[in-house]
Amino acid sequence: MVLIAVFGVALLVAVLLSGLAARSVLSTSLLFLVGGALVSDGFLGLIHITPDSDLVAVTADLALFAVLFTDGMHVSFPALRSAWRYPARALALGMPLAFVGMALVTHFVVGLDWTTSFLVGAVLAPTDPVFASAIVSRKEVPARLRQLLNVESGINDGLALPVVLILIAAAGPAGHGAEADLGKIGLELAGGLALGVAAPLVVYWLVRFRLLGAEPKLQPLLPLAVGIILYAICHLTHSNPYLAAFSAGAVLASLSPEAKDAFEPLGESLAELAKFAALLVFGALLTPELFGDLSWGGYVAVVLAIVLIRPASLLLSLLGTRFDRRERLTAAWFGPKGFASVVYGLLVLQAQVPQGEEAFTLIAVCIAFSIVAHSSTDVPIARMFDVEDLVGLPNETDRGAGHDVPKQRQPGPDRARS
Repeated sequence: MVLIAVFGVALLVAVLLSGLAARSVLSTSLLFLVGGALVSDGFLGLIHITPDSDLVAVTADLALFAVLFTDGMHVSFPALRSAWRYPARALALGMPLAFVGMALVTHFVVGLDWTTSFLVGAVLAPTDPVFASAIVSRKEVPARLRQLLNVESGINDGLALPVVLILIAAAGPAGHGAEADLGKIGLELAGGLALGVAAPLVVYWLVRFRLLGAEPKLQPLLPLAVGIILYAICHLTHSNPYLAAFSAGAVLASLSPEAKDAFEPLGESLAELAKFAALLVFGALLTPELFGDLSWGGYVAVVLAIVLIRPASLLLSLLGTRFDRRERLTAAWFGPKGFASVVYGLLVLQAQVPQGEEAFTLIAVCIAFSIVAHSSTDVPIARMFDVEDLVGLPNETDRGAGHDVPKQRQPGPDRARS
């Protein structure tokens, strides 16, 4: 009950300060992170949470699922068909470069063995849709850049998961590899994708029955019901819930734009609540002992991960594209680590791999630093772009590709900044 009271107070403070946060470097995400740290055992001692607590895994899992589901609804298939090259470059080239770069730094600077180093690289390679949404939702940012960051952050955690599982099997104790073999991982991913496509199709088919149909005031609950059922089925069948969430959101929005429009306000609010709860719980893990357990080499690796490895890898992947300098620098900088990395880091810790505790400490500190760095810089970054750019063809059209890039969904009035 103490945790609920703390969450309520933090939510009230965040709402009251959200107007200021929308105009400054202050962020509501940072407020929840700091709030969780203050009430933890490391400071006030009001709540007691450890990394192996089920509460940590469940809240991070729910937050990631909710945000991927709502982000999937913002994906435009016509726009993707016209402008798939940029997200494909980020996923096929930028992400592997970040993975290898982080592994090399972890091995040579931190001193972890090669398998664990590559495991850390895989955990920290994906960018997080929760914090990427802070820049993606801002109208000042050109549509093609928002689409790149949105699609990249929505898909790369699903791509990283099989690599994480394979490396856990390789680094784990004898016999663990049989539980995470390639066939099992492939079935989990295929199952998640299949469920994510099938669930919206079944619901769409049901809605078209003459005797069935949602009353207008209940229509926002239809996608919510799909998401809840999908989340439960994925966990019951051990299918990948994150791939299922993103694909289900995209398919549902494509099949029923009116359902997407009806659900959007509710979905955004629910995703924000799940995110804030997970941030509060994760913040409670950030005790002085955790930061004290990380070596100086670990802090060097954390700084390099944020200011060098991600920016360099994405800049290389965008060479030869039609992005201008501001857009490239924004895409390169805004690669936040977040709940996908939290979930995968917990998998590493729970697998009891050698050097797993050292790896989790590095991962947790890197996520904390990334949240601080990225959630406090979206307003200055957005201000680099002129609002007038949104109505000009140069920023909405990929002239080098020989065709127009359809304009993405323009967000409504700015939400409180994450």
